[in-house]
Amino acid sequence: MPLPGLPWSPSFMAAYEAAMKGEALPRKEIGESRSQPGTIAALVAAYFSSPQFKGLSASTQATYRGIIERFRREHGHRRIATLQRDKLAEMLGNRAATPTAANNWLRMVRMLMQFAIFMNMRGDDPTVGIKTLKVRSTGFLTWGQDQIAAYRKRHALGTKARLAFELLVNTGQRRSDVVRMGRQHIRDGILSLRQQKTGVVIEIPVLPEMQAALDAMPKSEHLTFLTTEYGKAFTAAGFGNWFRDRCKEAGLAKGYAAHGLRKAAATRHANSGATAHELMAWFGWTTLKEAERYTRAANRKQLAQAVMLKLATGTPSGKPD
Repeated sequence: MPLPGLPWSPSFMAAYEAAMKGEALPRKEIGESRSQPGTIAALVAAYFSSPQFKGLSASTQATYRGIIERFRREHGHRRIATLQRDKLAEMLGNRAATPTAANNWLRMVRMLMQFAIFMNMRGDDPTVGIKTLKVRSTGFLTWGQDQIAAYRKRHALGTKARLAFELLVNTGQRRSDVVRMGRQHIRDGILSLRQQKTGVVIEIPVLPEMQAALDAMPKSEHLTFLTTEYGKAFTAAGFGNWFRDRCKEAGLAKGYAAHGLRKAAATRHANSGATAHELMAWFGWTTLKEAERYTRAANRKQLAQAVMLKLATGTPSGKPD
């Protein structure tokens, strides 16, 4: 089968790379034939057809597409070879009102520029030297004991709202994984599940509070523990919205959501003495960076408590003489 496009064009090189790896030829992206060679639109079309993009999980592809497609709509006519750093910095600055989204945009553009270098569409990366914007918010609020107690008080055992909470806080998994959990994932007291986002297989014990919540629910033939009012499995987004409403019912302030329970679980494990590698095994992280953030915080807390004991006892060891 002949390769698409002219030799050295983005579509030709993407197909060539796939063929060299023994992969099927990438499908032709909608609008690719209308993209002017050498433009951002042509680059995006080539990237979406590339093995690099095809190798991502479905959820990650959807996230990337959402950001990159908007970039293509707004700037697809621009030439890749003449795109300058000051122009990209200006584009980033125009997004300063939403710094987290702006930084995600920069990450996608930086990735595209690296792909452009790979495709010989330009020789350098114009995003080099452009710094991410400072984000003042800490993101999703981490649940504390007060929020956890308030939720449990409002939603009793035997309710779907309580089961959802116990699955989140006891497994510490993302909502996209919690909505897929079912009895088929538990064997001999161990929950085994392949994470949707990363593909990592986690194998963690079913904690007593989670088991109590499962035992309190009526028997069901569904493949997932959690279902909608229509008996269907939740989508991750749909579950997030539904759970946010249950948080409101418990009187929790805005900002407490499902992901905050993942952070709460990681904090609890770290405060209990879990090492960074143990946290990686439990939460499915593939690098130490995220795990070490929690262990460092736990270590600071323990050191501060040690200082308090020393001050209270007036001794270097923290123990009375």
